[in-house]
Amino acid sequence: MVEKSQIGFNLPQVTGDKGVKPNISAPNGQPPTKLEMKDIFVGTGKEAVATSVLEVHYTLMAWSSGVLVESSWDSGQSATFPLSGVILGWQQGIPGMKEGGRRLLVIPPDLGYGAQGAGGAIGPNETLIFVVDLIKVS
Repeated sequence: MVEKSQIGFNLPQVTGDKGVKPNISAPNGQPPTKLEMKDIFVGTGKEAVATSVLEVHYTLMAWSSGVLVESSWDSGQSATFPLSGVILGWQQGIPGMKEGGRRLLVIPPDLGYGAQGAGGAIGPNETLIFVVDLIKVS
């Protein structure tokens, strides 16, 4: 039996070594309608929970265009924030991840920026592709 999540789309492929900016293949097919997660590297450090403050590197691609929107790797600066203060796709997709891990998150619009989008780069009802490297949990 084929799982529902395997019909109509393929998750983008993520390549690259730990500690360097990942490469993400452009997506194809219809985007998933629910949050999809895949661990690229499983971390061994402290585990993220809903109340954690995270230090991460991330790369963001828009599903509709396959264009990289932004990456903290490009600035050379990681991002630090409380998990409770970001989009729902991260709030649901990051808990359980451990320091040193890399996770692919494919986030449907209702768990991302929704109908309003975010600035010029993220249009209305965009499916978001994030690759998140968890550096530190506090």
